[in-house]
Amino acid sequence: MLPASFNAVVPMLCAGAGALVVMLAEAWRRKGERFPMALLAFIALAATGISLIFLWGRNQVSFEVVTADNFAVFVSLIIVAAGLLTVAFSTQVLERDGIPEGEYYALVLFAVVGMIMMAMANDLLVLFVGLEVMSLGVYVLTGIRRDNLAGIEGAFKYFLLGAFASAFFLYGIAFTFGVAGSTRLDKVAAFLAAQSMTGNPMVLLAMGLLIVGFAFKVSAVPFHMWTPDAYEGAPAVVTGFMSTGVKAAAFAGFVRVFLAAFEPFKADWAPALMVLAAATMIVGTVVGVAQSHLKRMLAYSSIAHGGYILVALVAANQLGKAAILFYLATYAITNLAAFGAIALLGSKDSARDGLHDYAGLWYSRPWVAGLLTVALLSLGGLPPTAGFIGKWYVFSAAVSSGYYGLAIIGVLSSVISVFFYMRVVVMMYMTDKSTGAAPTPVRGVGMVALVVTVAVILYLGILPTRVLNLAAASIGSIF
Repeated sequence: MLPASFNAVVPMLCAGAGALVVMLAEAWRRKGERFPMALLAFIALAATGISLIFLWGRNQVSFEVVTADNFAVFVSLIIVAAGLLTVAFSTQVLERDGIPEGEYYALVLFAVVGMIMMAMANDLLVLFVGLEVMSLGVYVLTGIRRDNLAGIEGAFKYFLLGAFASAFFLYGIAFTFGVAGSTRLDKVAAFLAAQSMTGNPMVLLAMGLLIVGFAFKVSAVPFHMWTPDAYEGAPAVVTGFMSTGVKAAAFAGFVRVFLAAFEPFKADWAPALMVLAAATMIVGTVVGVAQSHLKRMLAYSSIAHGGYILVALVAANQLGKAAILFYLATYAITNLAAFGAIALLGSKDSARDGLHDYAGLWYSRPWVAGLLTVALLSLGGLPPTAGFIGKWYVFSAAVSSGYYGLAIIGVLSSVISVFFYMRVVVMMYMTDKSTGAAPTPVRGVGMVALVVTVAVILYLGILPTRVLNLAAASIGSIF
């Protein structure tokens, strides 16, 4: 039995051990022999999720730098759910596209380890280690199709810009240590709260550098330039995973650092995040309208959704704090449904990620068209979907805190974004059948995962109170 000091790291150990088992299985597998790699990954993620559930309400701390409070558990469960759905959608895709299973699932599990580490980090250095573990896995997953030039280009841009962002983040950690004498978030918070350091240039510089590092990971404008190329080049299942898991982990770190450690300086960092949020919502929506490539359109959609979560972060009232977690959950499940459908409909010869590829989908694959429609309506924020409830709470939080300008920009950008989601719906239902080859049949585990995600979208859109209360209770544990 592990000592109590290890309790908080058990979920990371489960995912990491699963990754090592998958790697060993791949190494020992004979050429041409089939092995259930997806099952191994699924078991590892299920064990991770079960260990997280047992940590709920216990506020376990390991070695003072990893904290499994309810906030970390809630975000980590979102990450594990994203991982499980990614594995489910991948079972039909990997063999079809010739992607090595062992390498793929091991990278997904290692990325999950980094994401959970970011959610649980109580130290800036641990947060950075988690950030790099997650990033390295996602960089490789982006370019895992070695014969795909777009994927290699997207992975290279992601890696190059990510290296610069990591440097900014490290400098932010260094300046924070120079001011507070520690990288532990609780000690930094206590020091800044006890000292009168308003306007201190070292603190302002530290916060500015940390904001740059986080803004890159959440695709905030103007640090978003890697996003469209990486999303377009990566396999659709990878795009869905990194657009949800990475965003959840990055916002978890964002919340811990700025709503806990640097909360006394909110008057200094809130205006900067206001500008980032407004620019992110506007650019993500306006540029997204001009896209004809579905994955690039969803990339700009992801940018805009990051802006909505930044609005809740700026508001930072009781409703806004709960809205951050609720929106992360609804966005994760919705985006995974959209990218899962794209991945399952594709083929080795055609990714079917152009807008015209969805012409007449209702006639050839009616079930998939219906499920994809629900996901797109949720991304657009239309009732009775989870996306509508998420945006309602975010904008309500902004209004109640007096950020009327941000709320107006958010509502207007959300209304405009409906146009590019509805374009896909119109193409599926009201356009003549595509003259190309019929989409790949969707069956088995992938279809079950798609049905489950859409069912959750509708559940959260109709009965959101229970999950919202859990979100409110979760984020309250870090204050």
